[in-house]
Amino acid sequence: MIDTQVNRCVIDGELIELDALRYTPAGVARVGLKIRHASTQQEAGIARKVECDIPAISLDKAALAASKLLPGQQVRVEGFLAQRSLRNTQLILHIDNIILK
Repeated sequence: MIDTQVNRCVIDGELIELDALRYTPAGVARVGLKIRHASTQQEAGIARKVECDIPAISLDKAALAASKLLPGQQVRVEGFLAQRSLRNTQLILHIDNIILK
């Protein structure tokens, strides 16, 4: 049986964009950021070079941690994927843990 409740991502990459720390109307810390990932992955028995920029958002404690970082730093982020909004189906990574590498 497949567990359809799993939605976890772990990505290593370079922090390439970091918005200023802001607060939601409810008073929750919020930071928007972008991670650039580059690696080589195996696909169908062939090495494939993978490069992508990943839009992300962090809230609360993860946002406070992210706000102390600088563009160009290498990070590992953990979180889940969700669509950007009810009207925008673009995926965005919601970070709940960010670690400086």
